[in-house]
Amino acid sequence: MEFTGKMFSLIVLLVVPFVVLGDTCLSPEIKADTYTTTEAIVSTETVFIVQFSLTCKNKLRDMNLYADINGRTLPVTKTDKPEFYQVSISDEHKKLPSGKYEVRLYDEEGYSLFRKAQRSGDSVAAIKPVASLTVNHPGVWKGPFVQSEFVAVLIAILVWYFAYSTRSQLQSSN
Repeated sequence: MEFTGKMFSLIVLLVVPFVVLGDTCLSPEIKADTYTTTEAIVSTETVFIVQFSLTCKNKLRDMNLYADINGRTLPVTKTDKPEFYQVSISDEHKKLPSGKYEVRLYDEEGYSLFRKAQRSGDSVAAIKPVASLTVNHPGVWKGPFVQSEFVAVLIAILVWYFAYSTRSQLQSSN
């Protein structure tokens, strides 16, 4: 009985490192396409959409990923293709001004360490993400300084005033 327990412990010690290493993405390569809202007139919030492919040297696929964007942690959605993922964030225009935003991607192990550090008040900077990418947000265009309707009304008033004053001058000279 004692021999079987020792054999079981030895097998577990030999197999566990391979199982743990199998869940870690080695040499991640990431290719991303990003979209950000650029007009404030047609939308009430700024939206970032990041679609990316993540390939690992050890051919790891369908990982559960989490993204940290601007201090907000979000789950990453898997697409119908095995190595493609997508994450999005939206907030008021004031809260997402123009600039560069780092998107840090964590696997389940990294995410649990990240959450543990947040709960205990420790720095999350020491936790290494699986990969990270940068989203460049040019900001939102809030429209022209003066609306075109205002300019049209102003021109109409000026034309009317010019026509009225010219007519008054012609009538007074007769």
